[in-house]
Amino acid sequence: MKILITGAKGFIGKNLVAELRNRKADEVLEFDRDNSLAELEQFTKDCDIVFHLAGVNRPLNEKEFEEGNRDFTNTLLSCLKKYGNRAPVIFSSSVQAKLDNPYGRSKLAAENTLIKYSEETGIPVTIYRLPNVFGKWCRPSYNSVVATFCHNIAHDLPIQINDPGTVLNPIYIDDVVNEFISKSENIVNNTGPEVIEEIKPVYTLTLGSLASLIRSFRENRSGLGVPDLADPFTRKLYATYLSYLPEKEFSYPLKMNIDQRGSFTEFIRTNDRGQVSVNNSKPGIVKGNHWHHTRNEKFLVVSGSGVIRFRKIGTSGVIEYHVSGEKLEVVDIPTGYTHNIENLGTTDLVTVMWASEVFDPVKPDTFFENV
Repeated sequence: MKILITGAKGFIGKNLVAELRNRKADEVLEFDRDNSLAELEQFTKDCDIVFHLAGVNRPLNEKEFEEGNRDFTNTLLSCLKKYGNRAPVIFSSSVQAKLDNPYGRSKLAAENTLIKYSEETGIPVTIYRLPNVFGKWCRPSYNSVVATFCHNIAHDLPIQINDPGTVLNPIYIDDVVNEFISKSENIVNNTGPEVIEEIKPVYTLTLGSLASLIRSFRENRSGLGVPDLADPFTRKLYATYLSYLPEKEFSYPLKMNIDQRGSFTEFIRTNDRGQVSVNNSKPGIVKGNHWHHTRNEKFLVVSGSGVIRFRKIGTSGVIEYHVSGEKLEVVDIPTGYTHNIENLGTTDLVTVMWASEVFDPVKPDTFFENV
């Protein structure tokens, strides 16, 4: 199957091309503004389906709206007609097609052209009226407030908010791409044009809350936090934000607490999911010898070899678990057991430690007692 994508280098086009290739599409024909009309003719002669994503959003003059949206749609359809190609067409329009502004009028004109084409030929056409789409590879300071806010906050640049109460209804690029591909697999069953007003899920939030959430992503680094990824919108927005990080700032330093025994470094700290640390012990070193009432932990030795010892408070029996980076296994540290970890090897013992609660020096819930 030969899939023609106009606007292939645009935001939605790049994501669609990438996913089609992930799914091992037979052949993707990419057309963008740097391609020639001759190439468009060749593509329309051979293609089996068209994703018409090309368009103009922010031209230097209003005339370009008509040329890039309505007129190019006419050119595309003329090429298909010229070769008698009955390939279905999926078109990315905009919710602004319902508004009386130059961009909206040009998108509506393109829609009407496609609807007439479908009605006259019986060729399936699906038109999607998209709201604000967000995700990786979207151009900031162009037509997406999400992209602009993510880019500017990631680069420590100011953002402008005229009305923080403005309501937004964004949709995520992966949801759009999945819908497009799903539609392409059954559009041949359509007998005429259809206009789809909504791709789910649609999210609703204010401009002010969007800015606050993105700012929290930047602040998380210094506090070792991670956002609440159980919330689908937050998870998608966080992924989007990270894609706008300056390439020289992908990494950030951690505070290593170093002494003669080795080191202890916190990696992640959250109020609802506990904290993650990396513990480095020198050969022969024993760490721990304490117990907790409520705070529980998980130890995972990833390098070196050692032993984790337990003794239930009030008893004399000692339990041992030998651990090694050669065989990764998690050891739970139950409450009410004093415990320690000893490096039995000749190299550093490296242990990833998760604790159910962030350490609070005021209420440490840590009681020292030798195993």
